[in-house]
Amino acid sequence: MGIKVKPKEATEIINSLIGGIVPRSGVQHIAVGRDDEIAAVMDALEDVKNGHNVMKFWIGDFGSGKSFMFHLIKSVALKKKFVVAGADFTPDNRLYSYDGKAVALYSAIIDNISINTKPDGGALPSLLEKWIEQVMEFTAKESDVSLTEIRNEQYLPLIQQNIFKTINEITEVGGYDFGVIVMKYYEGYIQGDDYLRRNALRWLKGEYRTKTEARQDLGVREIINDQNYYDMLKNFTKLFVSMGYSGFMINLDEAVNLYKISNSLTREKNYEKLLAIYNDCYQGKVSNMFFNIAGTREFLENERRGLYCYNALKTRLEPNKYAVDGMKDLAQPVIKLTPINHNEIFVLLKNLKGIFDFNYKTNIDLSERDIRFFMEEMYNKPGASEFLLPREVIRGFLNILSTLRQNPGVTFKKLVGGIEIKDERPADDVLDIIEVL
Repeated sequence: MGIKVKPKEATEIINSLIGGIVPRSGVQHIAVGRDDEIAAVMDALEDVKNGHNVMKFWIGDFGSGKSFMFHLIKSVALKKKFVVAGADFTPDNRLYSYDGKAVALYSAIIDNISINTKPDGGALPSLLEKWIEQVMEFTAKESDVSLTEIRNEQYLPLIQQNIFKTINEITEVGGYDFGVIVMKYYEGYIQGDDYLRRNALRWLKGEYRTKTEARQDLGVREIINDQNYYDMLKNFTKLFVSMGYSGFMINLDEAVNLYKISNSLTREKNYEKLLAIYNDCYQGKVSNMFFNIAGTREFLENERRGLYCYNALKTRLEPNKYAVDGMKDLAQPVIKLTPINHNEIFVLLKNLKGIFDFNYKTNIDLSERDIRFFMEEMYNKPGASEFLLPREVIRGFLNILSTLRQNPGVTFKKLVGGIEIKDERPADDVLDIIEVL
């Protein structure tokens, strides 16, 4: 096998792709045809690490690889010591709302916070405890006491003082309550009070719905809500950077759900919020933040419902008019993804054959000519040009390998001959109805 893959990665790659989803780990081993995009992300990560901000819109049709790219750039960012979080836009998760849908998006983001040692999310408690340990270490050194002694209750006021001092230095809006909550988390951490720690985490995740409940549990005046959640994301970014991380990457997928909002005023308010974040990023009003938004071409270009219907966004997101005839400009905010070509799919299938054999400790008799024959059969079937997605080619290939492994008497050509092409795209009935309205 030409590529080096860990056993756990190999298993996840095969199982996930057979299931029709992107694997959580090992995506770098199956990344083909995206070298230019990854190079652009690497440059952007370096800019963000140096205190700048970036916002990218990843635009492509269903099956063009948007979700795969998000997994890939997450993997790259984690290795570059970024904190990474992601969430999907849904009918109940939005950028703007007055009924809890915006704070629901925020909660999903915070739940999915990942670091290199916890790549699957849920890393917020680890980050808070790491930061608290840093504050305690600083306080111990400042007070000339040991790290063991600084945990005694008599030093609690000194720790609290340094927590508030640091929080005040790195936060703007909502800094006081943010500091109180972090201090409460510290108290629960140092005293072994899990109830207090859980309540502090609830507040930080935006899970309190009333100020009264939060005041009773934690003694704070405010809660995270639809209006202030973005300020809290900025506070977290500054906290992460103060801990030594490079920045905070936030990946938001399925932006077509903003396009689908039926109420035109609500849709416009969401685009307005998107514009505010965009302006913050490119006017330098925040630091060390990297936003990625993934959506379809309709979400971007539709002039009745998409981002192009909002003129302030359209003027910012229109493509470079000089990048024509196949030329790219990946420094632009919008990166348009197209499905990988046949040569790239061939390379991918060949790599997957090696990963499959490594995972199952087999050596299935399948040549490069066989792989090309499989591709020809797939792409020459009726309906392939309309409906066939790379995901289904990959899934079909792995299913054939799986069948051959478990049924030695079956021939490769017999299995390939039974291939049928189906329309795997999501139903567009809703969008069709919307367009008529």
